[in-house]
Amino acid sequence: MQQVADWLEKLGLGQYAQRFAENGVDFSVLPDLTDQDLEKIGVLLGHRRKMLRAIAELSGVEKSAPKATAETSVPGAPQPQDTAERRQVTVMFSDLVGSTALSARMDPEDLREVISAYQKCVAATVQRFGGFIDKYMGDGVLVYFGYPQAHEDDAERAVRAGLELVQAVSGLKSSAPLKTRVGIATGLVVVGDLIGSGEAQERGIVGETPNVAARLQGIAEPNTVVIAESTRRLVGNLFDFQDLRAKDLSGAAAAAVTRTPPFRTATRSSRGWPASRPQHFSSCFRSA
Repeated sequence: MQQVADWLEKLGLGQYAQRFAENGVDFSVLPDLTDQDLEKIGVLLGHRRKMLRAIAELSGVEKSAPKATAETSVPGAPQPQDTAERRQVTVMFSDLVGSTALSARMDPEDLREVISAYQKCVAATVQRFGGFIDKYMGDGVLVYFGYPQAHEDDAERAVRAGLELVQAVSGLKSSAPLKTRVGIATGLVVVGDLIGSGEAQERGIVGETPNVAARLQGIAEPNTVVIAESTRRLVGNLFDFQDLRAKDLSGAAAAAVTRTPPFRTATRSSRGWPASRPQHFSSCFRSA
């Protein structure tokens, strides 16, 4: 690991040595790193570009290497379009509340530690419920339930993960109380296809579901989980629901789940519902 640390120091990026060590990135792994890999461990965009240029110089790879790699791929290997599939997925968007205000009053290094702790908290929580983290987007996280591994109760897993996440984030140590909000939606998507080009390529998800989840996360109150009507139908009466008709969901059917004390209330919108904590509680939603 010291070899990697020395290499980062030469680039003037020694502050990432700890990140590389924590993720087991040694010198032999450097040529295999992608822009997405570096983003996931918290490297800033400009610094990622600088690292990738240096890695290319180390390995003697020209800028046209992505094209050459595709041309020299192993015969019979599946092409990107062959890996995409149509399936039902439950998508979760989570976001750290008030990150802009935090950035205005915190030292960048301290803020980095807060966001890193938040991201690790999200990862540990959703993985316990079988969720798959697709990407970190600053203080936001995009998670899939039902891809790449599907379960018959993926919608329930996502809701439970969202509720656990609200509690877990609230318990993180910070100079200011941390809160999160979560949006969850279920629907048919095409997932697994390659999006972008070159170093920016990543497996993507295409369909309305991620957009619905993002909108629901946007209207959620702090420490609240908002779920789509499509998700509510799948979880049935496992959670309590509360009316959210005052919310503007821009045409999206939705439901919400809260984890604030006493942890028994969840909310419903004109087209969706919020649920509260688990199976012991009766449903309290009304027909639309």
